[in-house]
Amino acid sequence: MISQAHLRISDLLPNDARVAPRRSLSDEAADTLRELILLEKLAPGMAFSERDLAEGMGISRTPLKEAIRVLESEGLIEYGPTRRPYVANPTVEELAQNLQVLGALESLAGELACTAATDAEIAEVAALCEQMNNAPEAFDPLEYFKLDMAFHRKIIVAARNAPLIATHAQYNARLWRARFISSKRRGGRNSALGQHIDIIDALRRRDATETARQMRRHLETTVVNITAAYETAEQS
Repeated sequence: MISQAHLRISDLLPNDARVAPRRSLSDEAADTLRELILLEKLAPGMAFSERDLAEGMGISRTPLKEAIRVLESEGLIEYGPTRRPYVANPTVEELAQNLQVLGALESLAGELACTAATDAEIAEVAALCEQMNNAPEAFDPLEYFKLDMAFHRKIIVAARNAPLIATHAQYNARLWRARFISSKRRGGRNSALGQHIDIIDALRRRDATETARQMRRHLETTVVNITAAYETAEQS
């Protein structure tokens, strides 16, 4: 029997007593801002007042400023000469160059995951692909995009390379809106699903060379979709 003197308070608590960590108000504000930018309710190039935005979101300016700093580090928000924030509006060339880097990172992750990933992790990636494939045509684009990003993140994490995971997160945050635009294109969506299946097939076979090739090819398709989307926007 353990003496009362040697008991810790944690020993007395049931397993379900652990309290889930609460997200900060600034984290929630950053998520809201990110979605507003994705959905173009805050359009590319649009300047905004921190005071008006904080009032509209029902929060003080302090957590909003913190949220804006997060999105600035992600490349989604920039500051003009007067220090007024505005939504970033990168050129197609800038996006393409960043997507080339991201493609190299995801290619490496696919290669490493062939050795490091467990069968259960590969099954989880396949399940996400199946969920996307079964999504109805009227499925919410934002929710579909979140599934798409979860598919990629699981492969990145399965590579078990901390510097790669951190660098990928940095570049992927910068390309969040670009990848969302690509995900929304119906023709691009069908093509992406086929490529997802090819990626999973290579992963299951533990074929590092083919998995890397398919991951890079997938990001090259994103470049094509982004270019087409920008051309369509210019024409209209």
